[in-house]
Amino acid sequence: MMSKGRHVTMLTEGTYPLVHGGVSTWCDQLVKGMPEVEFNVVSLSGNGREPVTWELPSNVYQHTSVPLWGTLQGSRRAPRGPARRRFIDTYERFLLSFLDPEAHCDFGEAFYELARLARDGKLSAALRTEAALRSLMWIWTMPHLRIAQARPTVHDALTATDLLEHALRPLGVRLPENSVSHATGSGLATLPALAARQLDGIPFLLTEHGIYLRERYLGYRSDAQRWPVKALMLGFYRELNTLGYRTADLITPCNQYNRRWEERGGADPDKIRTVYNGVDPAAFPHAGPEPDVPTLTWCGRVDPIKDLETLLRAYAMVRAELPETRLRLFGPVPPGGEAYKTRLEKLAAELGATDGLTFEGRISEVWRAYAAGHVVMLSSISEGFPFSIIEAMSCGRTTVSTDVGGVSEAVGDTGLVVPPREPEKMAAAALVLLRDDERRLELGQLARQRVIERFTLRRSVDAFRTIYQELAGLPEVYEPTLETVADWTLELRDPWYQAVATDGTGW
Repeated sequence: MMSKGRHVTMLTEGTYPLVHGGVSTWCDQLVKGMPEVEFNVVSLSGNGREPVTWELPSNVYQHTSVPLWGTLQGSRRAPRGPARRRFIDTYERFLLSFLDPEAHCDFGEAFYELARLARDGKLSAALRTEAALRSLMWIWTMPHLRIAQARPTVHDALTATDLLEHALRPLGVRLPENSVSHATGSGLATLPALAARQLDGIPFLLTEHGIYLRERYLGYRSDAQRWPVKALMLGFYRELNTLGYRTADLITPCNQYNRRWEERGGADPDKIRTVYNGVDPAAFPHAGPEPDVPTLTWCGRVDPIKDLETLLRAYAMVRAELPETRLRLFGPVPPGGEAYKTRLEKLAAELGATDGLTFEGRISEVWRAYAAGHVVMLSSISEGFPFSIIEAMSCGRTTVSTDVGGVSEAVGDTGLVVPPREPEKMAAAALVLLRDDERRLELGQLARQRVIERFTLRRSVDAFRTIYQELAGLPEVYEPTLETVADWTLELRDPWYQAVATDGTGW
């Protein structure tokens, strides 16, 4: 396998192997599922001092953490003379490409010129020069641009420059020339892959779980920066997203929802291969008897994108009808998320819903979280193909979840799907299932069957093995299938599953 000297460089941003979560679980499954493939993991991190929280298998021959923040070590001086003038010309074309579409500047062309400068170690210093700051102020105060109406200030320019410099730091990362690069998101993790594809001819595979660009727009809604700063950064992310879609040799969304987004973003449909996430139904066995008290459970990280406010409001409405109902929340509070948890606790108190509510933290055996309730809830405003849903389904529990990302594709007709941010509809769906024992149990059985037929871990890993072979130049063709496993018990008894076994989403 990968006999032509190819191996895989996996590029992550804020996930594996530094933190737990759905994407990290997927990365771990992929690496452990292919012991014959050597992996070089490059993880974009906060300050570079974050500990590795996953036990890396022996086929990960190298892990490099690339900090986006903190002081750069050994950074070189900014270019001078003619090189400085070339940089300013490139930088202005780069800014115009997303601040003034009528200028018809090519984002990719300027981007790759900046990549060359980053490889020489001079980009960060160049971006922080007074000349670069003046160029930004000149461009975004042009009278014909909408952004000028917001009257950008020098402080705005300094803030935007700082954010952009940190975001572009991964451009200087060099990838092994005999590898296949695999970016596990369409954001900053694609920077080294894009540069390597253009400058070194390294094959580039892009996998999307959530829609990175959409999540940037959602995140900037609540950020403190002024509109000129947000407009600049979102313009950069938008162009980067499009360049990644157009440049990748193959794109592997984890659901059809992502595929449609990618096609609208400029990806060639012939380069898109949908590969669903998978779970091991033996690691997530049927949960067995339900608890005596009506109980809703949730698994995930306590994060605003999970929209737990909607879940708490829905829970309060359920309790108004069934006062004995409990809500058990399983999952960690990530660093920096303490204020969000405090906000949730205050909301629960305001709703009078604290009695039956418990924050239970991370659980090592995740299947027990699903077994702890009658119905598993998901209230997110953005998802890809969430592990928590297919894990709960594998445990024979039906679900109430928001219609985001690939949730509907995962659930099919085995659970209830409601619009995001509508607690009334979420509460109504939960009450329907809590009050109808026969229907709830039948949906749980159908849910486990659906996982076994469509979403096994073995099928997912095999698909990526074939894709790696294809990009390495081996005579393999990937053909997506949705076959039913004739005797899934034989497959799941395979020692391969024990070697790849994981605790689940890491919640």
